[in-house]
Amino acid sequence: MSIPAHTTVAIIGAGPAGLLLARLLRRSGIDSVVLEHRDRAYVEQRQRAGILEQGTIDVLRECGAGERMDRQGLPHNGVELRFDRRGHRIDFPSLSGGRAVMVYAQTEMVKDLVALQLADGDPLLFEAQAVAIDGLESGQPSVRYVHEGRERTLSCDFVVGCDGFHGIARAAVPSGVLRTFEREYPYSWLGILADVPPSSDELIYAHSEHGFALLSMRSPTVSRLYLQVPNGTDVADWPDERIWDELDLRFAVDGDWKLERGPITSKSITPMRSFVAEPMRYGPLFLAGDAAHIVPPTGAKGLNLAVSDVVVLAKALSRWHATGETDLLDGYSDTCLRRVWRAEHFSYFMTTTLHPDPAQSEFDTRLQLSQLHRIADSETAAAELAQNYVGTPFE
Repeated sequence: MSIPAHTTVAIIGAGPAGLLLARLLRRSGIDSVVLEHRDRAYVEQRQRAGILEQGTIDVLRECGAGERMDRQGLPHNGVELRFDRRGHRIDFPSLSGGRAVMVYAQTEMVKDLVALQLADGDPLLFEAQAVAIDGLESGQPSVRYVHEGRERTLSCDFVVGCDGFHGIARAAVPSGVLRTFEREYPYSWLGILADVPPSSDELIYAHSEHGFALLSMRSPTVSRLYLQVPNGTDVADWPDERIWDELDLRFAVDGDWKLERGPITSKSITPMRSFVAEPMRYGPLFLAGDAAHIVPPTGAKGLNLAVSDVVVLAKALSRWHATGETDLLDGYSDTCLRRVWRAEHFSYFMTTTLHPDPAQSEFDTRLQLSQLHRIADSETAAAELAQNYVGTPFE
């Protein structure tokens, strides 16, 4: 494959944001190069999110990446909130104008986008580590990267940082320009994958005196479950039997429901944090996805925010390409940040309502339960949750 020395858009990172942006740009006749410092196997196997908002589903279909999702994904029309040993279902379509979500693992979405890009797209370079972004102040940007043992330079009109929280893109914005906002939570998630059919057709968010738990899934035969654990937890301290016993305790409900157990194939610890960087643009550099914002996973917003970012950016670049007008590019950061802060608030609400803080009082617990009862008893409150969960239409 010929590696160009210049492209219109240099995209750093081949996660969902970078790959989807490349597809959307190609549909508008805009060339790009995607640089990914990991190899293809790593990119296609890293476990991340699994809930797609209605807007994400629609975009994947429109760009030709929805065929396998529609065959293998699991449409979900609601979730269950479980507390005080009772379950309360939130019906999405009736509360959100017919919108719903899809369970389809990020790993599968990435595989679909990689296959499309390699078969019918502009260059996607694996094991190409971006090491520096130059020329942002001069308006003549370029990305220096190492590929196949050589340092190369890719000049471009725009750089898009889809390289995650620890990537180089955000660090390229001068500290005097960038403002960051952050919240750390006093707990983490212990997540497992298990070869056992899910014990529920829909997700269960459980609040209990023993801590939060989430029942999710990746397929009809693979369950994805999470436990709230203290920060600093060592996964080695959680043998399989202890995990299942704790899940049983936290999902306990009056009635004949049963948590099915099976072989655990993967365990990981996920710290909980909220993070936003402003602005999301500096000259010809644009930040998207985790490079600009992090949400705790309780609200299922991280992947969907990344998709929303690149939808906004692709539209802005398409307008510039077709007309030379920069109004949408100039408004990129403000447009994205409106949605980002809404998602941050919803994720914070879900997290602090469902997770007992290790330092909280009985008064705080009663407030959490009062809020959960309001959602269960009030159609207005349930609709607010449903509409935020399924996501508003992309701008």
